[in-house]
Amino acid sequence: MDTEEGVIVSWFTGRLPEGWFSGQPEFVIDREEIALVGALPVPAAAEQASDAERAAMLDGHVQRFREETRERRIEIAREAEHRFRRKVSWGVSCGDEKVMFTTLSVPVMTRLRQQERQVLDTLVAAGVARSRSDALAWCARLVGAHTDTWLADLRDALQHVDRVRSEGPGMGR
Repeated sequence: MDTEEGVIVSWFTGRLPEGWFSGQPEFVIDREEIALVGALPVPAAAEQASDAERAAMLDGHVQRFREETRERRIEIAREAEHRFRRKVSWGVSCGDEKVMFTTLSVPVMTRLRQQERQVLDTLVAAGVARSRSDALAWCARLVGAHTDTWLADLRDALQHVDRVRSEGPGMGR
């Protein structure tokens, strides 16, 4: 975690009300967004429930948390957005479920050659995606799902480069 991410995580750790989550929330931070996912404790009654009852109970538990914390989450998000110049997205995990309450969709411009456009058009024609934009997002999710380890290694290498660069002599001094 770089210094800026550490500051963001520390700020949220100090700002979040105690008892909202069991344990430290998970943070995913990029240039535009701070996504925070906190773990909710599974209700004790869910242990004896059938699968359908358990799913309904967890869904109700998540929705109750969402409604009861809405105003405080909005207040905290506004403060963080002003302080860190990034949008804040909220989510929770409860049992095996992960639910994002808010997320940010950022437009990305790209230039594609005909062969690449045909891939997207095939996904649209097959009903996998509604549009080229959805098809491109689908492709990015697919690549991300199948290359998690490689992407994690690449991110670690980039953080190392940032550390070394920050410790080096200043440019133009």
